[in-house]
Amino acid sequence: MRTAILLLGLASLTACGTTGPLKPAKGQSLPPRPVLASTTPDANDLLTPPPYARPERVDELVKRSTPRAPDRFDLPPPEGGAAPEPAPASDIDDPVDTDSDITGPER
Repeated sequence: MRTAILLLGLASLTACGTTGPLKPAKGQSLPPRPVLASTTPDANDLLTPPPYARPERVDELVKRSTPRAPDRFDLPPPEGGAAPEPAPASDIDDPVDTDSDITGPER
């Protein structure tokens, strides 16, 4: 009995949809014709996404399986020890020149 009621309810829900063409609501109109368009687009034209909205999917990034060229910068890590320290920036610790006529923020 429950199954019959459930199926009847689902069948009634599927019959609720309208399959007629879309039209603007009463008192409303379609958007105005675009400046460069030769005709005014109808509802189906406005609902169809342009090609750039759904680009093609590219699954295969490599067309041919070829060995990679040797990379002269692909070096193994150094054996043991810490990483080398970067050279200090030279202009950070320079004394401030007070004889300049250019003013900057006060310290």
